[in-house]
Amino acid sequence: MMDVRKVFGTNVRRLRLEKGLSQEEFGFAAGIDRTYVSGIERGLRNPSLVLAEKFAKGLGVELRELLRPCK
Repeated sequence: MMDVRKVFGTNVRRLRLEKGLSQEEFGFAAGIDRTYVSGIERGLRNPSLVLAEKFAKGLGVELRELLRPCK
């Protein structure tokens, strides 16, 4: 079973890249520091529910999409 932080980070990275955004561009648009975005994508950070929702809104998806394991 994959660590939920890795699942979340992998999904954030995949969706951010699909939108053609750099970490800096995404972070600025979502109101999240670029270094925090980097830590999330690498599975090193454990976001609060409030921040997880900011990531989802910034990517234009439901929060559950960021928690769904990749196949």
